[in-house]
Amino acid sequence: MADHSDNRVQQRMKLLEAILPHVAFDGWTDDALRAGAVDAGMDDIAVDRFFPGGAREIAAAFSEWADQKMLEALATQDVDGLKLRERVALAVRLRLEALAPHRETVRRTVAFLSLPGNISRGGKGVYKTVDAIWYAVGDRSSDFSFYTKRALLAGVVTSTSLFWLDDDSDDCVDSWAFLDRRIADVMKIPALRGRLEKIACRLPDPFKILRAVRAR
Repeated sequence: MADHSDNRVQQRMKLLEAILPHVAFDGWTDDALRAGAVDAGMDDIAVDRFFPGGAREIAAAFSEWADQKMLEALATQDVDGLKLRERVALAVRLRLEALAPHRETVRRTVAFLSLPGNISRGGKGVYKTVDAIWYAVGDRSSDFSFYTKRALLAGVVTSTSLFWLDDDSDDCVDSWAFLDRRIADVMKIPALRGRLEKIACRLPDPFKILRAVRAR
């Protein structure tokens, strides 16, 4: 059973990676998905077999693929001497570097997940990314700051990704400078905490969506 499951995961990733170049040109369309199946040496129904949720499921898998690449790259880094903010910034940078060969696909994906019917899927993907980052850099908080850190880092990941998409500087140095500035803001959580707690007290169920996503 384990072998069958592992093989399915490998086949899904093979199909996903074959689809990505076509999305760069055709967007998240049936033509792109089918063309990817052909390139992967699979039959016409492979997309439905491995991704029954269609383009939305594959776009979500693309985000998870980037998260995994980020974690693998982070595991090879010597982060013991780095401050927490430096570890977070490194993780975000490694994720974007993994996505660099697929920049146009990322652009298409951002547009796709911005459609009204796809926004919740995109939000879940961002949450999974920031949750993976905080956990990977050693954060084990479980109090109010657990949610504030993830909410604030979600803003950093989103804004930096959008900046990066249009960055034409050498080696994306402008993006990394932008990222460092945004990370500095996130690290001001102690100063922001009191203000956020006051705001949260006025809400019926603060961060309800984040809790629900994490529980799944």
